[in-house]
Amino acid sequence: MTRWSRWRDAANRSAAAAALLVCGSAALAQTTAAAPASQADAAEPENSRIDAPLFYQLLIGEIEFNAGRAGNGYEVMLDAARRTRDEQLFRRATEMALRSRSGDQALAAVRAWRAALPSSREAIQLELQILVSMNRAADVAEPMRALISGTPAADRPGVIATLPRYVQRAPDKRQAAKLLEDVLKPYADAPDTQAASQVAMGRAWLEAGDVDRAWQLLREAHAAAPTTAGPALLALAMMPKQPDAEGMVTAYLKAPSAEIGVRRAYAAVLVNAQRYADALVQIETVTRLQPELPAPWLTLGALQLEMRQPQAAEQALQRYVQLQSSQVGVAAPAEDGDDDSADGSAEAGTASDQGLTQAWLLLAQAAEQRGDFPAAEAWLAKIDNPQRALEVQVRRATLLARQGKVAEARELVRRTPERGPDDARAKLIAEAQVLREVKLWSEAYQVLEGATQRFPDDVDMLYEQAMMAEKIEQLDTMERLLRRVIVMKPDHAHAHNALGYSLADRKLRLAEAKQLIQRALELLPGDPFITDSLGWVEFRMGNTQEALRLLRIAYKVRPDTEIAAHLGEVLWAAGQQDEARQVWAEAKNRDAANDVLRETLVRLKAGS
Repeated sequence: MTRWSRWRDAANRSAAAAALLVCGSAALAQTTAAAPASQADAAEPENSRIDAPLFYQLLIGEIEFNAGRAGNGYEVMLDAARRTRDEQLFRRATEMALRSRSGDQALAAVRAWRAALPSSREAIQLELQILVSMNRAADVAEPMRALISGTPAADRPGVIATLPRYVQRAPDKRQAAKLLEDVLKPYADAPDTQAASQVAMGRAWLEAGDVDRAWQLLREAHAAAPTTAGPALLALAMMPKQPDAEGMVTAYLKAPSAEIGVRRAYAAVLVNAQRYADALVQIETVTRLQPELPAPWLTLGALQLEMRQPQAAEQALQRYVQLQSSQVGVAAPAEDGDDDSADGSAEAGTASDQGLTQAWLLLAQAAEQRGDFPAAEAWLAKIDNPQRALEVQVRRATLLARQGKVAEARELVRRTPERGPDDARAKLIAEAQVLREVKLWSEAYQVLEGATQRFPDDVDMLYEQAMMAEKIEQLDTMERLLRRVIVMKPDHAHAHNALGYSLADRKLRLAEAKQLIQRALELLPGDPFITDSLGWVEFRMGNTQEALRLLRIAYKVRPDTEIAAHLGEVLWAAGQQDEARQVWAEAKNRDAANDVLRETLVRLKAGS
């Protein structure tokens, strides 16, 4: 008896056959021809393209696979695909191999698919994905060339733009960049594909760490197609290492055809660089151009809250809630905080719900900034999200602490259920955070001291403990803890900066302080707070003009109240008292209660 006969007899005996006949498989269903619905009544019924032997073969393939004999099912399905040259069956055979985690079988299936149907773009794309997942980036050149050549000319730039992702996991990044450059060589000089090719190669070289080569390719791409999105997106990726790339982004955004997605991506880059004022401008433009798009309103509200503009933030966040709620089928919450919303969608727990949770948290924070604690609690009461339970309780505890109910606030955090081993650690940090919010420095230090005894190698806790040690004037302890953090994590920029700034602020070991801050800035280039620290140490060293230059940069990037206090003091010392008063006035409008600003104004007798 042949193997095929045994499979056929097994099908006749299988109790699962009836169930499979009822349910069917995706491959089996998709190989059956059907008349269009609009012609269903008029057209003669068409016979299935499946004959009896093929029917049994497909059935056996599915039975074997579902019975746990994945190899047998794969062989049967691939044999059927080869005989029929049916794309759906090749897809099913590939899927079987992938689901059984057999990369070699999946690769064999897509290569058989390509041999049978050389023009199948899906087969080529799957082969590329499989090669990448198998860490065989060196083998992607041939299918890449086939994919490009088999794509209609009008669609080639889009396909070329996707190619870098196929080599980004290659262990040898330079080799991968060279491979991609070789593949794209025929298209790099063709007018229709020149810019797309240069952008793709630029991305590969940037991934390989060759910023100069990537920058050269970007300049060529931008010159060839300044009003297309590809060069602008590569420029965004290059901004942290090549600041001049930003000019290409802003030039692109001036074009009438500029894509809104690029502007949103630009805003995200600005946020990551803590350039909140600049990001705010871009997001405001997005909300003006696409007012019915929910997500930008959430970003706008978060930025306005960061800039201490609670009233504007509330308007933006309530607009987000209104738009997002209508999309997920829930009623928008009333502005007075009454909980009249209810889940009316099967989408509960999705990104939409996460967005609403985030908006309610931010609305609570905005109300808190305004001193409206009942409204803040009303927004928090809307949140029923177990993943954010600790965050909600911390906000509630902060509200209680701000009202003088510190013991009740601490108990609220401690009573929060722990969903996993990390929650015990998170609760300790949260309790210290609540105490820090109401300036109970000693109590926060005690909590963190106990926490670091329980978690002695936790870098974040050690850093937080150091910050509280500085607040209670335990400077030796602060320095010891920060140096321990630096030893444990040499790339901890904030530890370098905190130690350097603390020394500079007390006019101690200024040369060492400057070295620490410069190292922090190497680790986080362009960070406005570290730039502020560098400006402050230059001021302490008597370099007033350099201090002014750095502090102006920091304040432009992030108009923070403490940076404003420093900039104003240096301006005051430089005899530019009118400008100093203007900077301080702006800062007071944002955060009149800031300790650093108030201390500066009192010490310099510059007004209340």
